[in-house]
Amino acid sequence: MKQPASRQTDPGEVRTAQGGLRALIVDDESLARQGIRMLLEQDAEIRYIEEARNGKRAAELMLAGSFDLIFLDVQMPEMDGMAALRHAGAEVSGAVIFVTAYDQYAIEAFEVNAADYLLKPFTPQRFGQALQRAKARIRGGSRKMDTQVLAILERIANQPTYMNRIAVRGATGTSFVDTKDVDWLKAAENYVELHVGRDCHLVEVTMAEIAKRLDPGRFVRIHRSVIVNAGRIRTVQSASHSEYMVTLVSGIQLRSGRTYRETMQRLISNPF
Repeated sequence: MKQPASRQTDPGEVRTAQGGLRALIVDDESLARQGIRMLLEQDAEIRYIEEARNGKRAAELMLAGSFDLIFLDVQMPEMDGMAALRHAGAEVSGAVIFVTAYDQYAIEAFEVNAADYLLKPFTPQRFGQALQRAKARIRGGSRKMDTQVLAILERIANQPTYMNRIAVRGATGTSFVDTKDVDWLKAAENYVELHVGRDCHLVEVTMAEIAKRLDPGRFVRIHRSVIVNAGRIRTVQSASHSEYMVTLVSGIQLRSGRTYRETMQRLISNPF
């Protein structure tokens, strides 16, 4: 925690009653908090830094103290950034800089209204830009959270989360398979086969249920019984009756279903 230091203050600097800016860093990842703290400590106007590793603690700190700058991660387990803001109320006094791993297109909708956002991973230069924009907002006296910003952030925070790994039970116990390593999946009655390289794992779940939990940006359902990791596809060739033959990098060939014709056409088309 930084302690106040006596020094000359330029007339143009942002000042608080304590002689400097108070900052709050909210992120469940310790490395992310350390990175932001390190950058803040290089700014002579920052006189106090507090950290919160979860939304509950962040809400407590926002209610108990007045912060000039709040670096808030949008998504955190248990109580996310949005829930923390709702708990603290829309009258949060600090200029909020949202920190997120979401793609920029999802953030642009509130970029103008928020003090700023930082898209992970960010550079020191981008951090400095966000910090200066927040300071400008403080100088202008605008510290109230915009209700439109809150509404948009709530939609983003409530987006569905997808599985990063799947638990596989075996004779020697439970192991885990990273979803990114799965080549393709096949329905087997009330089970699903996970094909990972030369290995095949059986998971007790229906195809419909596991399909909901897989990232649609990575996995494509090409048949009612088959889901493919799009990153493992080598080629796609037209077959008969609106079907396609999908060849994976491993050489495995999978045939798409007739009712998935539009899905396959989107798969083989460029988004421009």
